[in-house]
Amino acid sequence: MLLIVFLSICLMACGNSGKGGDGADTVATEIDSNKGQTDEAGTGESADGKDGKSSPAAGIGDTDGTGQADDTATDEAPSFDIIKGLKNRGDSNPIIVQDFGADPFAMVYGDRVYFYMTADAFEKDASGNIKENSYSQIKSIHVVSTDDMKNFQDHGFIKVAGSDGAAKWAHNSWAPSAAYKNIDGKDKFFLYFADNGGGIGVLEGDSPVGPFKDPIGKALISRQMPNCGNVMWLFDPAVLVDDDGSAYIYFGGGVPEGKASNPGTGRVAKLTDDMIGIDGDVITLDVPYLFEDSGIHKYNGKYYYSYCTNWNVEAEGKAEYGFTSGQIAVLESDSPMGPFTYSERVLDNPGSLCGLYGNNHHAIFNFKDQWYITYHSRFLEKKMGVEHGYRSTFVNAFDYKEDGTIGLIKQSKEGPSQVKWLDPFMENPAVCAASLNGLTAEYKEGNPVGFLLLSDINSGDYVEVDGVDFDIKKAMKVKIKADVTDVAEGSKAKIYVRTNFPNGKNLAIVKLEKQYYNVESGCYEAELLDDIEGVNFLYFVFEGEGYTVDSWQFE
Repeated sequence: MLLIVFLSICLMACGNSGKGGDGADTVATEIDSNKGQTDEAGTGESADGKDGKSSPAAGIGDTDGTGQADDTATDEAPSFDIIKGLKNRGDSNPIIVQDFGADPFAMVYGDRVYFYMTADAFEKDASGNIKENSYSQIKSIHVVSTDDMKNFQDHGFIKVAGSDGAAKWAHNSWAPSAAYKNIDGKDKFFLYFADNGGGIGVLEGDSPVGPFKDPIGKALISRQMPNCGNVMWLFDPAVLVDDDGSAYIYFGGGVPEGKASNPGTGRVAKLTDDMIGIDGDVITLDVPYLFEDSGIHKYNGKYYYSYCTNWNVEAEGKAEYGFTSGQIAVLESDSPMGPFTYSERVLDNPGSLCGLYGNNHHAIFNFKDQWYITYHSRFLEKKMGVEHGYRSTFVNAFDYKEDGTIGLIKQSKEGPSQVKWLDPFMENPAVCAASLNGLTAEYKEGNPVGFLLLSDINSGDYVEVDGVDFDIKKAMKVKIKADVTDVAEGSKAKIYVRTNFPNGKNLAIVKLEKQYYNVESGCYEAELLDDIEGVNFLYFVFEGEGYTVDSWQFE
């Protein structure tokens, strides 16, 4: 593991993620001198009322406000320090901490939401120092998903651009958008991406996580197309599949000199029935103070186009529209191709929450009858002590008002409420969690696409899983599927299973040794040391190194 130590704040960054072979660095984790407190302020507070709703995380387990467990670990307590996580216990935001992820787009499919993100990763100079994010090295799209809005499963990286990517003609993969459509009786999935600022490509696959292929071998939208050559930034696609199956793509951005109030760089076009071509003319959108970041959604028969305002909003523009620079504004229309009229501003720049400003990129979606906005923030890099433009994905909930407006959406680290409890008696992927602390999600050859292993394990690393429901039935045993092939002879390899706090009392100790391996189940097993009931925070604390973990399950 490659360590980068920030002595002033006692942080460490964990090395190459190994996912998708894109060379992304794992996001740093903070060494905890208090051995296991997981909330920033050391209060031990659990999340309470996410976005104005009661939260399943509120009141889970012990929440006496001390920040410490009820009991110290008594059964074979490890001597190592437990690292400190980069977000509070019970928080949704950022949705992952093992990697960065920017320009998020959310696609709802079945009972899950899939988040597609620009794969921000540390760029370094010849001396190994982290440089300003140039975005020029980004050639992959990162995908995670959730069915409860608290625990997010890492599906790894889609190789998009360059010699190793599906679209070998493309140089970069920025600002993805995803959609699916039933074609000839089968659901097909489409991933749209920006090749830097010079065009938009499309990939096609048979599942939300791929594998994806390039169906046309060139850009879907290029400067050679009518009404596209004059768009300053030909990027940031957003796609809407309407109720009748017709689909539309929105894109563009940039501010020509002297045209801040009406840049004229927004575009919309209808997609062909197969989703991989343009049907008809590319239409100019009249978008006041457009900068970038097209977004689109439909509510109560109306179409809502949303975008990031540019950095040239003066007093006159603020007085007319009510927004300032770098905020998310909304237009509405009765037609998917407009014309659109201005409605409101809905999201301040995320710098208002974390103190680090930058471009504002978002997507609005509905999941299980609740509306959400996903956007990126520089919160995570600030927490790490790195301020070079590396972004991570947030999500917050909101409700439409009776008059059809949204209002200003509250940003928070707590994020939305958990929409369902997690079932511990099902086989759960180890990389599906509220927080992977000091760990990496890694693809293993032979595994199904999108199913990753927990790797880069070292003593003191831990996983936090939120809202685990032990009232379904009585738990007697825990099983963990792990590969210990690379564990050095004589070294310790154990997993401490705990609730409420990572330094709490052991619920079970899973020893990754031959005598505890059940050939029939393919798992290492351990009986529970105590009874457990109710809805809990669940922690897996690791000792040793050289092993990977596939999944866990209670019996």
